[in-house]
Amino acid sequence: MNQVRPNTGETISPQDALPAGSLWTPVQGQEVRDLIAHLKFDRESSERIVSEAAGVLSKSIPPTATQQSTTGLVLGYVQSGKTLSFTTVAALARDNGYPLVVVITGVGTNLLGQSTKRLEDDLQLQTNRKWRLFQNPKPDERQSIADVLADWKDPRLPDQRRQTVLITVLKNTTHLRKLIAVLRELDLQTVPTLVIDDEADQAGLNTRVVQGGQSTTYQRLVALRQCLPHHSYLQYTATPQAPLLINLIDVLSPRFVELLTPGEAYVGGETFFEEQPDLVRVIPANEVPSRTNVLNEVPPSLISALRLFFLGVAAGFVLGDDQRTGSRNRSMLVHPSRETPGHSQFFHWISQIRQQWLDILSLPESDPEREQFLEAFRPAFNDLRRTATDIPDFAALATELPYSLRKTSVLEVNANPRLGTPQPEWKDTYPWILIGGQAMDRGFTVEGLTITYMPRDMGVGNADTIQQRARFFGYKRRYLGYCRVFLEQSVRDAFAFYVQHERDIRNRLMEHRDRGRPLTEWRRAFFLDSGLRPTRRQVLDLGYRQDTISDNWFWPKVPHGTDDLLAANRRVVSEFIGKMSWENDEGDSRRTADQVHLVAEKIPLRRAYEELLIQLRLTDEGDSQVFTGLLLQLESFLEQHSETTCTVYRMSKGKERARSVNDDEEIPTLFQGANYADPGHKDMVYPGDDGIRADSGLTIQIHTLQVRQKDRGSVIASDVPTIAVWVPAEMANDWLVQERR
Repeated sequence: MNQVRPNTGETISPQDALPAGSLWTPVQGQEVRDLIAHLKFDRESSERIVSEAAGVLSKSIPPTATQQSTTGLVLGYVQSGKTLSFTTVAALARDNGYPLVVVITGVGTNLLGQSTKRLEDDLQLQTNRKWRLFQNPKPDERQSIADVLADWKDPRLPDQRRQTVLITVLKNTTHLRKLIAVLRELDLQTVPTLVIDDEADQAGLNTRVVQGGQSTTYQRLVALRQCLPHHSYLQYTATPQAPLLINLIDVLSPRFVELLTPGEAYVGGETFFEEQPDLVRVIPANEVPSRTNVLNEVPPSLISALRLFFLGVAAGFVLGDDQRTGSRNRSMLVHPSRETPGHSQFFHWISQIRQQWLDILSLPESDPEREQFLEAFRPAFNDLRRTATDIPDFAALATELPYSLRKTSVLEVNANPRLGTPQPEWKDTYPWILIGGQAMDRGFTVEGLTITYMPRDMGVGNADTIQQRARFFGYKRRYLGYCRVFLEQSVRDAFAFYVQHERDIRNRLMEHRDRGRPLTEWRRAFFLDSGLRPTRRQVLDLGYRQDTISDNWFWPKVPHGTDDLLAANRRVVSEFIGKMSWENDEGDSRRTADQVHLVAEKIPLRRAYEELLIQLRLTDEGDSQVFTGLLLQLESFLEQHSETTCTVYRMSKGKERARSVNDDEEIPTLFQGANYADPGHKDMVYPGDDGIRADSGLTIQIHTLQVRQKDRGSVIASDVPTIAVWVPAEMANDWLVQERR
């Protein structure tokens, strides 16, 4: 039966007519239309932004529902417009009768200010009275919030006279505690609420879960949700590893996922590390500062980066970019380390270089030193000319260089407990050089960033942390030719590896979403380079396995399981072998009956993958994790090599072979060993089961086992179908699998 939305007359469609995974159909009202008109995007971009926002809200708890809650994951890319997305979701929520929207910003005051200002600007809160903004609300603001919410309970008021309470709060225990104190004093039983957690994988997850405790910020977020009987909690992030891998029983484990699509002007990992890798430069190891490599002089790679930057600034001035609304700034980001002392050293070097170069440029134009100095910029100019098609000629840039240097502000961006984190006043000048570390890691937007200089190593190698350093991603297609990224070798490799990981995990989440299944049913299995960890280990109480199979065998240690599982696996194997054309495997005539097999060659690997491998079921967690990883490897290889074939052996022609389990109920050895006719092991009769494979490509062995107790005791199971798979190195691909019991 259809429902009618209060005060609007709009009809909510019955659930069986909704898109997969949706609970209701949000109405696009005046607020979201005003937002899109204010932003002045083209029609295609506007439709995409609103459609994705509606997709997010449609999976949230409907405003007309009874008291319920849910958690959703909204996955974007680094610097791709996540703030715009949740602003649009908030506007759509206002259109559909949500009286309360809470936005939990980052952990730094700079991110709180950045997010609040974006919301104020985009929603036009200076003139738009449909909203009432409260930033880090205090107890004395409780009555003001209560009065605004009371309007929603007055049936005489039309929607346009009601205000939606918009709260922005720092992800900080003190501010969250104060907000909780306010909310607990309010009657929120019938108040549909939207909670948006920006950078949701940071700070809020339980970092004491392994010890069986709860970290303070996590406790605050749980308490916040308990104050809201009717709410949807939306986790916005570009790095979803932690939210996806935490325990499903955790209140912050997402139940649904929605993916954001960036606009055409966006450039990310695929652009820098696959399509145009020449934009990325490797900083030599001896120029990367560390405890064992103390830099006493300016590294040459930094000089190169500065020349590229100042030429780009000069080009911007010549082309009039400083007057264009689409490119109001040019910036360089120097990201040397987490430690503040290293930042000060780079700040001193860059400030000193800037002044020295200005001194040289103040010499007469005919001065040989000045001419020689400008010639040193020629390689950087030639470098930019390869990618920046609109770059002015060298003479014009040389004329503009003194002004470009003078106008450039150099700012050290570090958190100060007393003064806060310095913020660039972007409107003050066109070019900026920012030096800092963690304060500019996650969520921090660097306007007009062209040159990134990051002389730091991978640290502990958490994939999500490394990816969040990519401030050089963003909407910069128009001036991409002026962009360069300087990275240490292992960090450059990590970013390149992450591209495949990001593509893989998004595709898997998208397929699952489109089937309309809850995220709790999504199998936690994806590609991730073995040199990277998915996230910080302290937020995960469930283990995972990272591995790859390369020039090695996989076989299950526990192929015997329940009667139902064995019956299902027998059917799968029987149907598969019944379709094969078998031949006798050639070998020494002295082999025993157990050592004589059947073989089927040049079998399409896709056929074996689809009709045999993915149909089999394993009960042991360790077996299942590795087998899932094997299937990932084969799936990926088949995407690029669809015509690949494999070789299949039916071991002992299907005769049952006896194997005993150990104290862990595992079969320690599946393969029969080699057999020789002489004591000196020179006359081989049989190479052993592990030698029964094709010279190239993938090999599958199908065994039939009788599984016995230890030391050939009583029979545990008979007619147990078991596979062994040889995976060649060409099919290697690092993966991560987390089993959910």
